Amino acid sequence: MDNYSNDNTARRYKANVSIFGTTLIHLRNPYIIAWWSAAFPGFGHLLLSKYFRGYALFIWEVVVNIKAHVNLAMVYSFQGDIAMAKEVLDTRWLLMYIPVYLFGIWDSYRTTVDFNKGYILADHEDHRFNSFSLGPGEINYLDNRNPLMSVMWSLFVPGLGQLYIHRILTAFFVIVWVVVFFYQSHALEAVSLLFLGKIKEATTILNPEWLLFIPSHYGFATFDAYMNSIENNKLFEKEQRKYLIEHYQSKGFRILKGQKVK
Repeated sequence: MDNYSNDNTARRYKANVSIFGTTLIHLRNPYIIAWWSAAFPGFGHLLLSKYFRGYALFIWEVVVNIKAHVNLAMVYSFQGDIAMAKEVLDTRWLLMYIPVYLFGIWDSYRTTVDFNKGYILADHEDHRFNSFSLGPGEINYLDNRNPLMSVMWSLFVPGLGQLYIHRILTAFFVIVWVVVFFYQSHALEAVSLLFLGKIKEATTILNPEWLLFIPSHYGFATFDAYMNSIENNKLFEKEQRKYLIEHYQSKGFRILKGQKVK
């Protein structure tokens, strides 16, 4: 594989391999990305590798959700206690929460549509991109990874699947926040108590406001690792195919449809 950087000689690139990870654009379903933004603001943008925007929306969701007691109100709603759900909501924060929540969904959908158009043009241009990155602190390169391994490690601890496929920026962010969620929700303490048969204590110690963040976090980490494993594999195969054709295939090689080549 050639080792060179994207030098702006192309109008559009399909991918960039750096020490922080492999960033690529590919065709995505805008509704799926918007759905992840609805599940948790910021997730849709992180799937698109729009890291800073995704980080900002994610942190906004955590801070404002806790201040407005949105998750706590959801817990009371699930229990059928609508009056208590209304009582715990803090409208001073809630009225700020709603517009940003809707913006995250809309912006991730819009960005996905734009990226799909950009990918079609970049794929048509088919310009070369760097496939190997070597730095003083890290090495990254295109190769095949097993998507099921990505899923398995993500289910153990969110973020490990991203480390496996070298999505360092997403991995670091996901791992830090899963530690915060586990600590604040006392989820692991509750699991320990369950193993000891202390079901009532396990239920009492849980903090539902923070606990409700964990399922979305697990789901996102697993989906992101699986999807990007597949797309990285496709990119690797295309890059290898192009390299082999350019360096090993005879210039006079032709495949004639419906005819045997002698």
